[in-house]
Amino acid sequence: MNILFVGDVVGRPGRRAVGNLLADLIEQYSADFTIVNAENAAGGYGLTRETAAELLDAGANCLTSGNHIWAQKEVYELLEEDQRILRPANYPPGVPGHGAGAYTAANGVRVGVINLLGRVFMSPVDCPFRRGEEEIEQLSNQADVIIIDFHAEATSEKKAFALFCDGQVAAVLGTHTHVPTADEQVLAGGTAFITDCGMTGLTDGVIGVDSRGPLEHFVTGLPARFKVPAQGPCILSAVVVKCNVKTGLAEDILRVASFYEPPPGG
Repeated sequence: MNILFVGDVVGRPGRRAVGNLLADLIEQYSADFTIVNAENAAGGYGLTRETAAELLDAGANCLTSGNHIWAQKEVYELLEEDQRILRPANYPPGVPGHGAGAYTAANGVRVGVINLLGRVFMSPVDCPFRRGEEEIEQLSNQADVIIIDFHAEATSEKKAFALFCDGQVAAVLGTHTHVPTADEQVLAGGTAFITDCGMTGLTDGVIGVDSRGPLEHFVTGLPARFKVPAQGPCILSAVVVKCNVKTGLAEDILRVASFYEPPPGG
């Protein structure tokens, strides 16, 4: 089976790219299940009911997230109500929502998805290695294949986690930095890995936001507000993981880049 994973969707331009490109990509790559990282989908920070519905209606079967998931207050209830939307599993006990889920793909295969947050250069959370180990054990009897979205800053932590899980899950896919890496591979034990899947958003800005905010911050050293323009040329960054349902491991991983140019005035 093929699983399509779309990197961090940033604001309205990213959502428009998903809306215009995702269905064709699902068909082109014969994707049986689609996962979209949506932590930046609402104006660049967090997720709302409306933006979540937009991505799910476009063809996503599951939405993962990261450290910005709490930016919109309405997401607290949304995470409790809709188990297709995940927040990192290694937040402390009592946090709203779910960090993992088991779903049924279009072809009947049971797909487990785990969302985890790294700790290096990030806000303190529980250990992703130990929590990940627990989640894999819990999902092992509920899923034929398991995909992990590892949302982290440090490349070393992402690779170390992938090696920690090698042979136990189909894929460990890095998110967060918004820049796709050219190191996609299937590890020795059969787990597909990429350091970062990249982002889905504006190509002309700085990792998806208007360049003026970051430039002001870097030049002056002062705080600056980061904004996502309403429109502009976009890239949709993704990977396709080919899974062996019998073994629960990966046979191949392919990096995908697709571009969307909005119509004039649209």
